[in-house]
Amino acid sequence: MTKDIKYINPKGLYDPSGNGYSHVVIVPPGATMIYIAGQGGEDENGNLIDDFARQLKQAFANLRVALSAAGANPEHVVKLTSFVVEHDESKVQLLASEVLGIWGNQTPAHTLIPVPRLALDGMLFEVDAIAAIPNS
Repeated sequence: MTKDIKYINPKGLYDPSGNGYSHVVIVPPGATMIYIAGQGGEDENGNLIDDFARQLKQAFANLRVALSAAGANPEHVVKLTSFVVEHDESKVQLLASEVLGIWGNQTPAHTLIPVPRLALDGMLFEVDAIAAIPNS
């Protein structure tokens, strides 16, 4: 991750590292902030596959495309919000594995919100992001 961004999991709160998030992320003053709308599991043609794991991977691939368009990459993400339809522990584990695979030990702050449905019929997962590029 970028050296100017601080990731904190303070004593007194449980260790969330295995679940793919940090409790606190501090962005330095003057950083360029990037806000990315929710990315779902549809491909560039709008096709959506009816499989949570595949939608999850596609949504994070879409997030990478959006970050790149803004001149950023995953290391600049400081906050994620994920929306999961029909939330259960198996989906949490898939999500945590995906996040840990992208961010490793320095994971963004991350909120998961179980929802009854998303914008499109058959959409099972969506993730939005806030990224920060520290000014050098």
